Formats: sequence, structure tokens, C-alpha cells
Amino acid sequence: MHVTSASLVPYNTFGLNHTAEQLVELTTREQLQSLWQAYPQMPLLVGEGSNLLFTEAYAGLVLVNRLKGKQITETEDAWLVKVEGGENWHQLVCWCLEHGMPGLENLSLIPGTVGASPVQNIGAYGVELAQFCSQVESFDWQSGEYKTWSVAECDFGYRDSVFKHEARSHLIVSVTFCLPKAWQPVLGYGPLAELGEAATAAEIFERVCATRQAKLPDPAVLGNAGSFFKNPKVVTAQAEALKLAWPALPVFAAEPGLSKLAAGWLIEQADLKGVQVGGAGVHTQQALVLVNHGGATAADVLQLAALVRERVEQRFGVRLEPEVRMIGAAGETYLDEALACLN
Repeated sequence: MHVTSASLVPYNTFGLNHTAEQLVELTTREQLQSLWQAYPQMPLLVGEGSNLLFTEAYAGLVLVNRLKGKQITETEDAWLVKVEGGENWHQLVCWCLEHGMPGLENLSLIPGTVGASPVQNIGAYGVELAQFCSQVESFDWQSGEYKTWSVAECDFGYRDSVFKHEARSHLIVSVTFCLPKAWQPVLGYGPLAELGEAATAAEIFERVCATRQAKLPDPAVLGNAGSFFKNPKVVTAQAEALKLAWPALPVFAAEPGLSKLAAGWLIEQADLKGVQVGGAGVHTQQALVLVNHGGATAADVLQLAALVRERVEQRFGVRLEPEVRMIGAAGETYLDEALACLN
């Protein structure tokens, strides 16, 4: 077990220069029991840091999930694929397609690990992880025991799950996916609709990858954490009123009585594309993404996020909520709390 003070630059795709008091890479399940005994306080769990914003140095243990492995079992109707939490998400999508098991292709090129995917209930182009999740296996840092969660127990919502709330003491060690053999393409969103009903899983995969690469900056080239804000949900009457005023506004059905708006469109229409605060900026191609142009500080990113939220609310009466998970010195924090710490 290797424990050391470490830079967090390799562990957050924003590339912000913060440190952790201690850091361990978890490569075997056997490490968990000894770590749990040595560190009674829950560590900060990190996969590839693709949805994290460190707002200051972390005063504790960072545990990086590097558990690897895949197992396939087969039923008459579906493939069940059990995947260890440290596996790269996009590589899993590619591997499933290579082995003739489609279903996850709409979720191609989403950054991060398999272990992080249920926490956010990742989703894109009309598909969410919850549709294919069979069960989640976790290690509870409070009890030192493993637990298996059914889909119902995961309480999945829009970019949400039980693991962001009541089960925050749980480290996800594996996820089992159920991929039906009776595959059906999901083509209702954006450029996928152009493919037509005869589209193959490989064609959907290629179109999703091309679309994301055209719009979203590569974190290895331009530091970012993907979509910074959630697409806001508003009451349908408000969405209809906004649509009357701005006919081009993309509006999607959500649960009864609510509609979902495209946050990126709102940000762009608030004339925020390319706006910078210090080294942080709103991406010129995709306004939903905040980027590190080089040397950005957490303060730059936080102040830019606050500016975006303020301008959108002033123009549209809609308050944006960050999708990115913010981490302060003692753990989870939020935009207003993190901003207050700057003063």
C-alpha cells in the first residue's frame, strides 16, 4: 500500500494545480480492508477526475479507483456484463461493441470510469446508464462490508443517484450491465435522427464520437470537466413562455409538469461564448463547457461559473445548477460555499 502526499493534477481533467494530503491508488480489493482499518474517515473517491473541480488543497486521503476486470454471463435474452469500477468507461463501450453486445453506443466518449458512472447516472443522446444497469456492488466505509444494490435501490434520477446522497459512504467496486439481445437503436436526439431506423450500433457509435469530438475539447489539450452545468428543469408553463419569446430554444419533455431546457443554448444566447475570467473561459464551440486556457485557478473557474449563472438568470429567469462535483479542503462543497471561501 503506497500512501504519499501528491499533486492532484493527474487526477482532475481540469488540470488545476492542487494537492492531497495523502493519496492511494486502489488496484486490488484486498487493499480495501486494510485501508478501511487504517483510515476510519471516509476517503475522497476518485476515478479519472473527469467530473471534479478541486476548489482548494484536499486535507485528507484521496483513494483512486484502479480496479480492473470484466466478466460475461449470458441468458436467453441478454448479456450480463460485470465490470470492475476502475475500468475506463469509453473503453468498455468499445469492448462491448467489439464482442457483439450493443446498447451503450449512445454513451460513447463520456469521460471517466465505470465506478463513477452510476453516481451521476451518466447519460447522452436519449440514453441513461440506469436503462442498462442490472446491479451495483459497493464497499461501505462505515461498516467495512460489501453491499449489492438493485436498480430500484440505486434511486436513479437525472444525473443523480442514491450514491450522491444517503450512500455517500459507499465506494463502487463493480457495476453489472444487462444488454438485451433484442437491440433497438435510440435515434431521437440531435444528429442521430439523420441516420434513419436502419442504423447499426457501429454507425451510432461513430456518429456520437464524431459529434462529441467536434463540440467538446479534449481534456488532454484543453483542461475541462465536460458539461459544467445541468440542463435545467422548469415547469412546463415557464418553458412554453420561454419558447414563445425564443422559438429556437430547445425544449425536451421531462417528468409530468416539467420540461428540460438546453443549458448550453441558454449560455450561448446570453453572449457568454469565449468569455474569460483569468485563465478560465467559456468554450467557443460548446458553451456548456468551461475550460482551462492555461494556468487557471479554482478561483477563476468559480467566478466564471458564477458569472454564467448570473447572466443566464438575468436574461431567462432560469437558474443553472452545476453538474460538476466541487471538492473543498474537507470534501464536497457547492458553488456559493466555495465562492464564500475565496473571500
